[in-house]
Order: sequence, then C-alpha cells, then structure tokens
Amino acid sequence: MRYVLQRIRGLWRSLLRLERPRQALVPWRAGGGSLVLLLCLLVSLLSSWPWLVEPNLRPGMAAPFTVRAPADATVIDSTALEQRRSQMLPRSQIKVVDPEANALLQDELEQRLQNVRQTIASDQRRPDSLNLSGKERRWLSGLTPRQLVGWELSLRKAQLRMLSQGVVANLSEGQLLEAASLQLENLPPPARSLGSRLLADSLQGRTNLRSDSFLSQRRIEDLLSSQGLPTIRVRRNDLITRQGEPISPQSFDVLEHFDLVNHRPRPLAWLARFSEAMAACGVMLLVMRRWRASLEPRQALLALAMLVLVQGFKLWLGNQASPLALLLPPTLLLAQGLGTAAGLAWLGVSSMLWPMPVQGLLVPQLGVAALVAAIAAVLAGRQRNRAQLLQMALLLPAGALLLQWLLLQIFGLRALEAGNAPISAGDLLQEALLVAGLLMAGLLLAPLVESFFGLLTRARLMELADLERPLLRRLSKEAPGTFEHTLMICGLAEEGARAIHADVDLIRTGALYHDVGKLHGPQWFIENQESGANPHDELDDPFASAAILQAHVDEGLRLARRHHLPRPLADFIPEHQGRLKMGYFLHQARERDPSVSEERFRYRGPAPRSRETAILMLADGCEAALRSLPPGTSEAEARAMVRRLVEARQNDGQLEGSGLSRAELELVIRAFVKVWKRMRHRRIPYPIPARKAFSA
Repeated sequence: MRYVLQRIRGLWRSLLRLERPRQALVPWRAGGGSLVLLLCLLVSLLSSWPWLVEPNLRPGMAAPFTVRAPADATVIDSTALEQRRSQMLPRSQIKVVDPEANALLQDELEQRLQNVRQTIASDQRRPDSLNLSGKERRWLSGLTPRQLVGWELSLRKAQLRMLSQGVVANLSEGQLLEAASLQLENLPPPARSLGSRLLADSLQGRTNLRSDSFLSQRRIEDLLSSQGLPTIRVRRNDLITRQGEPISPQSFDVLEHFDLVNHRPRPLAWLARFSEAMAACGVMLLVMRRWRASLEPRQALLALAMLVLVQGFKLWLGNQASPLALLLPPTLLLAQGLGTAAGLAWLGVSSMLWPMPVQGLLVPQLGVAALVAAIAAVLAGRQRNRAQLLQMALLLPAGALLLQWLLLQIFGLRALEAGNAPISAGDLLQEALLVAGLLMAGLLLAPLVESFFGLLTRARLMELADLERPLLRRLSKEAPGTFEHTLMICGLAEEGARAIHADVDLIRTGALYHDVGKLHGPQWFIENQESGANPHDELDDPFASAAILQAHVDEGLRLARRHHLPRPLADFIPEHQGRLKMGYFLHQARERDPSVSEERFRYRGPAPRSRETAILMLADGCEAALRSLPPGTSEAEARAMVRRLVEARQNDGQLEGSGLSRAELELVIRAFVKVWKRMRHRRIPYPIPARKAFSA
C-alpha cells in the first residue's frame, strides 16, 4: 500500500513539473494585476448578465422539463396578435395636421405673392416664373392697391381651408388645380386662374400631415377589440412542453398564463455562471503564462478586452450574432502575437461563455466557427510575412463559407431552425465577406496593436531581422568586428534552438541585437581592435574596465527602448551575459587587493529566464573558443571543450531559471559542434603561377 501511495505521489509531482512553466514567470506589478482582475470581473458580469435580467424560459429554447396544463384556460396568442397588428399597421396610420409644415407652406405662398407685386410694380415686361397670359397681365395692371390686397386675402383664406383638410405630397397637379379653383369660384376668371396656379405651385409635392402614433395605436386596439383577440384554448392535462423539445411561442404564452415563467433574477444561477466565467478567465491566463512565461499585464489585458467586446456583441446581437465574425479575428491576432496556445485558450473560453442557450442553427454555426478559428490559431504561428497572412485572411472565410454550405446541403440545417428564418447561400456569402473585411482591417491595424501591446508576431520578427534596419546598419559600420561576431553567434544559436525545438526566429533576431550596446565605445572591445594597444591596458584600472563592460549592457537597453524593440528581444541584451564574472579584470584587481569582492566584477543580470536567451549565452561563450581550436582537433575534443564551458555556466548558476534540461543541453552541445564542423571545412589549395617578367 505504501508503495502504491509513493508511486501516486511521484506521478503527481511529475504532472506538476509538466504543468509548471519551463522558465521563471515575469512578475506583474500590483497595478497591472488589478486591471487584469477588473477585466475578468467585467467578462464574468457580461457572461452572466442574462441570468439577472432575462426570464428562465424563452421561445425557441429547449424545455428543461415536461409540463401539463393544471387547469382549463383561454390564453391570448401573442404571436398571432403581433402578426395581426403588423398587418393592420400600414392601413391604420392616423394622420394629423402639422402646424410647422403649415407655416412653411404659407411662406411659400407669400413668396409667390411677392413675385406678383414685383411684376405689377415693374414698368417694363420681363420674363418671370408666373407664366402670365395676356388677359391675366391686363387684369393685374388694372388692379387698385385695395383690390390687390383683397385678392391676396382671398388666396390666403383658400390655402388655409385646403391646409385644414390636409394636403398629401403625391397628389397630382391637376387635382390640386381643380381643388384650388373650387376654393376661388367666387372670383372672376383671370383672378381665379392665376390664384389657382399660385396655390397649386405652393402645395405641389408637399404635405402638412404627420403620423400620430398614439391615435394610430388606439385605432389598432379598437379594431382588434371589434374583431376579437386571437386565443388558445387549453384543457386540463394538455401537454404544454416536453423536456428537450423547443418551446414554441404558443407554449410560452400558456406557460406565462399559468405563471410558470420566472422573470425575477436568479441569484444562484447567476452566481454559478459568474463563477464559471471567472474560473474560465483564470484558466485562460494560466495557460497563456504556462506557454509564455514573459506574458505582460498589457498583453493579458488585450486578450480580456477582446473577450469583453465579444461578450458585449453577443448580448447586443443575440441570435443574430455571427460566431465566425466574433471568434476568428481575435483568435488569429492573439495566436500571431502570443502563440498558438494563447489563441486556442482564448477561443475555448469565448466559445464556452456564450451568454444564451446554444440551439438551433447556432449549434453548427458555432462548431464551424470554432473549427476554422482553431485552424487559424495553428497556422498563425507558421506565417512568416504579411503576404501569407493576407492569403489566410482570404482563404479562411472562403473555407468557412464552403463548409457551412456543405452542411446546409448535406445535413439539411434548415431542419434545425427554431423560430428563426432559414439560412440561405446569400446569408453565408455576406457573413464570409464581413469576416474577410474584419481580417483585412485587422491586418492594417496589426502594427499599431503590436507596438502598443508589445506583441511579437512572426512577421514582425522577420522585419526586425532585416540587416538593413538602421540599428543593424550602424552596428556593421561602426563596430564591424562586433557585427561579424554577431553573425557567427547567430549560426550557433540557430542550430542550438533548432535542435531542441526552441523559437529559431526569436533567437536569430535576438542574437542580432544582443551586442548593440557596444556602439557606445567599439574600441573598448577586442573584436574591434585591429592593431595597436588595448585601451584597457592604457586605462590600467580594472574597476573602470568592468564598468565599461557593464555599460555595453546598459547602453544596449537604452538603444532597445529608443528603437522600440519588443521586450522579448530586449531581454537578450542583459540575459546573454546574465550574472557572469568578468574574470580577467577580477584577476587584475585581486593581484592588487586580494580582498576585492567578486560581486563587483559580475554583470548585473538577470540570468537567462528563457531557453532562447540561455542558448545565446552559451553560444556567446563558445564561439571564440571554437574558432580558436587548432586544425587537427577532433570532434570528440571539440565536444568536450564545449561541454566544459556549458558546465561552467551551469555550475555558476546561470542556467537555473532558463528551463533547459540536461538532455536539451547535450543536444545544444552537439549542435554547436556540428556548426563548428561546417565552419572548418577544408578547401583545395589552388596553385598560384609565378609572375612573368615583361621586357620593354
């Protein structure tokens, strides 16, 4: 029994070691952790909101129990009632006269009367918009001022009578002229014809009516009362709902009639859902930190903020929400910037925390969206440039469209609908175009998001590894020896990372920038000293020389901040030296004073906190030693020399937080020797012919 318990404890410890991050976690400050907790609470509140404000049952959801009618009843059919109301609405609109519209139409008439006065006052005949006939012009010229005022007053009264009856915008011009002429029938023919035209012109294409919703609703209610309300007759023991079957609108009305629908908040159900969402957010963050120990609070905030947006859109759009549009773009962005594990963790939490019951057509839609988003998360880490991401932005929606269409045709998803309109091929095409547009917009905004949240996508790594970048060009010109040393280390570090399946792109780019701090004084480093005395010998101060070596780390971090290098790349600058001793200068100092503290001649660190920075430290220490091996050195001797250097770093405690195992260290040693073998390949000596002498 004791043996079994020991075996169980051993397996449990092994499992814990597997689940523990391979490297030390980057600590979070209190402010960042508080913001992360606040967003987790917000996600949980949005996810559990329906359990606070929505009834426990609704039409379309699967019935949680079987119910029979407890008594005879007559229930109003709300669905049929709404349909009847919608049919009555177009022919039951009540129109009323709008005083503001009346004032505008009266102003129109006044402007036309003003034109008439100007025509009378003019002593010459001019073109006008009145189209006066000769008879009307003679009649106007013979009017006295008192007669003109009387005629205008008659027109105003006639317009007021027409406006009080209501004028519609689509009334024909002939009907308006006839109505105006009837209003002015007591005037002589010239006055009546001209006045009718003025009235018709002022009212043509305009209306003074507006809808009155209150009166319209009253009329609809009166019509419904006169026709009788649609009802459902229920007898005792009639089956209302069967467990597992969708609740029809009529069954919901009957349940409400018998007070079987709970509209009050459900605190226990809400608390369970709230706790579930909080736990899901916590698991998501743990998974992200498990696979990315350098995760920063702002990156966790990005994942949670996307979760907040998605949950908000789910609540706002309800059953109209497109799972593909909500799940695919965030998953792709997070998988690019934080890794496949982070993208899949976010996808799993977002799919699980759907705020309403998943049923009907939403089930296959959600399944297709989750499948396509998972494929995107797996492929995102392999995309090495923006062009490949653009192809994904086009191919993923097209693949989702094809898959949904096949499901629609093969399995007849229309049969799964529960009170919703069936999905058509046009709807699927619109959704695919929407998702493609969102992905394209995400690609355009990706550089801004990467910079603000410190994301390091594969495409950005490739861009930063370009040797034509300003900082790398400056390194190649001002410190050519350091630049050549950097390229040699790149080859070693890449092969070491490839041997243990570490991030090759990250270590290549980090290796290019790890020694940029030497730009503050290239001549102080031996690889840049072509000839002449070593300035450290002239300085003759081991403490000052140690400060200069430490300064190349400090200056490198300043350059990284100035050139906006992401944190995972900036970490290579101090961690490739870790807490190593500056042995040469420590020896010089102890020759003068044996009591000198070793701590003053160590780099300030930190020691490597990832496999990639640890491999770079080892490559940096082995590169010069491998190049200095004599031509006859065997592979076993080279491997023994590299192993001694690696063990020295290990015994010094520099690799404790890196997550490298002994087996991985052995693979790295073999990889370094493999690169050394390529570096020392033999060449055929070409004969150089003697120079011939020429005579004049």
